Amino acid sequence: MTRPLAVTTNERNAVTADRVRAIWRRELQRDDIMPDDDFFALGGDSLIMVRIQGAFIEELGAEVPMDQLFLNPTVGSIAAYIDSRAAPAP
Repeated sequence: MTRPLAVTTNERNAVTADRVRAIWRRELQRDDIMPDDDFFALGGDSLIMVRIQGAFIEELGAEVPMDQLFLNPTVGSIAAYIDSRAAPAP
């Protein structure tokens, strides 16, 4: 019997970042979003942020407080935050 390979932290973060980017693309109506692009520089505002917050709950099962969305304004940083909250305790 073979065991499934463990998913590394980097792989998990890449998957989360891809899912976050897809949500941002849809909500910001832009296809040119890179991992280090700032949400507000892309035209994001508080109303879009609320929609994204809801999408994170529905699509990722992740509750992200509003202050964390302000503190982590890039795809990469918010994906890392989401993954850090989902990581099993040592």
